[in-house]
Amino acid sequence: MSRLLVLLLSVTCGISVGNIYFPQAVSPLVAAGLDVPPEVAALVATAVQLGYAVGIFLLVPLGDRVPYRKLIAGLLVATGVGLLAASAAPSLPPLVAASALIGTTTVIAPLVSPLAAGLVSEDRRGTVIGMLLSGSIGGMLLSRAFGGTLGEWLGWRAPYLVAAVLVLLIAGVLAFAVPSTQPPSTQRYPALLGEALRLLRTEPELRRSCFYQAMVFAGFTAVWTGVALLLTGPTYGLGAPAVGALAVVGAATMVCTPVAGRQADRRGPDVVNLACMIGTIAAAAVLVGGTFGGVPGLACLVLGTLLLDVTMQSGMVANQVRIYALRPEVRSRLNTAYMTCAFLGGSAGSWLGVRAFTYFGWPGVCGLVALLAGAALTRHLVALRSRAEDREPARAGVSNALRTADRTRVRPPVDSISSSSQEGDAG
Repeated sequence: MSRLLVLLLSVTCGISVGNIYFPQAVSPLVAAGLDVPPEVAALVATAVQLGYAVGIFLLVPLGDRVPYRKLIAGLLVATGVGLLAASAAPSLPPLVAASALIGTTTVIAPLVSPLAAGLVSEDRRGTVIGMLLSGSIGGMLLSRAFGGTLGEWLGWRAPYLVAAVLVLLIAGVLAFAVPSTQPPSTQRYPALLGEALRLLRTEPELRRSCFYQAMVFAGFTAVWTGVALLLTGPTYGLGAPAVGALAVVGAATMVCTPVAGRQADRRGPDVVNLACMIGTIAAAAVLVGGTFGGVPGLACLVLGTLLLDVTMQSGMVANQVRIYALRPEVRSRLNTAYMTCAFLGGSAGSWLGVRAFTYFGWPGVCGLVALLAGAALTRHLVALRSRAEDREPARAGVSNALRTADRTRVRPPVDSISSSSQEGDAG
């Protein structure tokens, strides 16, 4: 892969992923524009997340069956149509339906990642995945700022229109820029879908990675759904652009993910996962300070969301490095299972975040994040302990074998030793 192609694919990931996240920033504007309660308007963000999970399960397996160039360009065109439909929605139900369509078809990043993994050597895989994830992060963060600011100026429909133009433009570029690839599978579509489920059943390392990301990503989406309600509520009384401005602070994660990829290449993904889970719990503790409002509260929100962004995205890199090493010939299906679980967790996190905020306020959202990350950390520590216990018998077996070989080693007879010794003395 050339650097120019990596850059282009990173931008593509950013544009497509941005379609999932800018609705979080404009949901208060949707509530005002369509005259619905804010917690009801948050269904738009939930529908996009849920649609994304459905799209990953139904469409990403086609990456092992259909040439990437044709598949990616076609899905981008479908996403553009969904964005245009959302911009023209007269009420909330059509907007929720269009949002689900957008989420279902904007599954470009999960297709680009296995495409890139197959075009680079194994020792560079983590680094390239980290660079692609940096593009996704840029889209995630900048789309919130873009959506909130543009929506405040021109209304909530404007971000959907601009996003549609960008998506259709990049579709035209990729129709020529993506290299021609030969699909590794000739299986029929139902078999492809069944393979993702079978991999979940047969690959314990895949299940472990899925659980980690589902828990951490659920906490991540809970925070970003709840923080929009916090900043636009009575505690801060800010507008939708404030949510986007807060998201821009997390742009530092674009630098961190390539670093996380290099560490996963050198030290292994388990080390990166452990640091990320502990960091997520620490982020939840810092975010609690946002309850107090004012400048100190904003400072806690800035630091907490920055740390949360870094840990979630770095953990994503580690998990993908782990699963791509399992079965190279089924990478799209491995990523299907992984990303479906991750975004099912994300959609559940959006829903739980609204409920936690409604009943327990902002501390309830932070407690939810700590609880989810704690579940992932517990599972990870159990896995590390089990692996250590498995290594101990193996080491003991090797030591016993060496001692046995030493005892049974052929030694010269005693008489010959004595004879040799006497000859030496006589000499």
